[in-house]
Amino acid sequence: MSVPTPARPAARSLAAVNADIRALWQRGGRLSPEGRREYERLLAEWAAVVRGDAVEAA
Repeated sequence: MSVPTPARPAARSLAAVNADIRALWQRGGRLSPEGRREYERLLAEWAAVVRGDAVEAA
C-alpha cells in the first residue's frame, strides 16, 4: 500500500510575495512577534517559489 504524498500548495507569483514582504516592512520599520512570524513565513514562501518547490497556481 502506497502512502499518499501531501499536495504542495499553489504558488503565488514572486511579485506577489515580494509585495507582501515590502508591505510588511512599510508598516513601521520594526516587526512585532506576529510580524516576525509572518515575515519568516513569507521568506519561506519566497524561497519555495524561487526553488520551484511550489506548484504554479492556475
